[in-house]
Amino acid sequence: MSDTATLKIGNDTYTLPTIVGTEGERAIDVKPLRRESGHITLDPGFLNTGSCRSEITFIDGERGVLRYRGYPIEQLAEQSSFLEVAYLLTQGALPSPSALTEWEQRITRHTLVHEDMKRMYEAFPPNAHPMAILSAAVSALSTFYQDEVDPLDPDQVQINTIRLLAKVPTIAAFSLKRSQGHRYTYPDNGLSYAGRLLKMMFGYGTEPYELDEDQESALDKLLILHADHEQNCSTTTVRIVGSSKANLYASISSGISALWGPLHGGANQAVIEMLETIQNDSDGIDKYVRLARDKSSGFRLMGFGHRVYKSYDPRAKILKGAADKILAGLGQKDPLLDVARRLEEVALEDSYFREKNLYPNVDFYSGIIYRAMGIPVNMFTVMFALGRLPGWIAHWREGNEQGLPIGRPRQIYTGSGERPYVPVGQREE
Repeated sequence: MSDTATLKIGNDTYTLPTIVGTEGERAIDVKPLRRESGHITLDPGFLNTGSCRSEITFIDGERGVLRYRGYPIEQLAEQSSFLEVAYLLTQGALPSPSALTEWEQRITRHTLVHEDMKRMYEAFPPNAHPMAILSAAVSALSTFYQDEVDPLDPDQVQINTIRLLAKVPTIAAFSLKRSQGHRYTYPDNGLSYAGRLLKMMFGYGTEPYELDEDQESALDKLLILHADHEQNCSTTTVRIVGSSKANLYASISSGISALWGPLHGGANQAVIEMLETIQNDSDGIDKYVRLARDKSSGFRLMGFGHRVYKSYDPRAKILKGAADKILAGLGQKDPLLDVARRLEEVALEDSYFREKNLYPNVDFYSGIIYRAMGIPVNMFTVMFALGRLPGWIAHWREGNEQGLPIGRPRQIYTGSGERPYVPVGQREE
């Protein structure tokens, strides 16, 4: 039997049920509070509010733990593939060998987009941000499957899950080719998921494409590490939109828009911009390390520390090895990446950074790897979205399966009290 919480408001006392999660997380169920007391809870940004019960992802920020459906992220990144992780997240369990083969084959068969979708790209200006194109194109996908978007039909949900996982990389790569004025490269279904994406982004019809296996492996790891991260801004957006029974395409499009924000998915882009600032400053790294130590400076190192993790981001530990391998294999030197490596050394060795838990995080290393691969900075958040796609789908499905009510937060009104309307001719200038 679970404990209860007692809340006293004036002379009145209210007893509220508590909930305990699998890993010992505790919550107070406040649903009865307004009905019984007339009060609501106020929690701007929902920083201490649980919006749902979920079986998908567990995070322990103090201990640096991240698990997808119970499996440690370290094991998945080392031994699994992105498509297998996508199956785990969206289907609820690791697949059998035959189920994984069928899953991969079904996704591979759906990688093409309707030829009419290419006209959408022509409507955008050449310098349109790829995230804007991605959000619009994903939403537009629903128009090609208008008879199969019922969120309550399991078969339709499954085929749309497969379509999204298959087609979003194609949509993303086409947006890059559009911005470069290059001919679109169609998906090569003889390659892996990550290999196919790399060829669509960097291949040309005029010459054979040589796939770099280290880059293919690193990209697959990046996608796995970004696949889900519990109730973050974009995932919560997908759940809220999905709670209205909006179709999967529209809900995922909303998540892409939320991810676009610089405080969310744009952090790895901010890392590269910070490194460029340091590189262009003759005072060098030492100046910015001093500024980072000085709270009054207003400067902070992008890609260091994490809002959730109070120790080393477990994803960053994995990506550090991938970054080392990618950089070691580069045939040419990149001064910006040299700045990143020196900054990394300072953060890992300096006592101030260790005491403040300001370790390099996943955004720091992902930005470095994307840069090393030659991926343009404005595509960084798109790559994040490709990785987060199965997590968004999983949460949308879970919310609908649980029959959660439509999301409708309350508020505390602080505007004017009731006042009479004054006709325009009687108002003071």
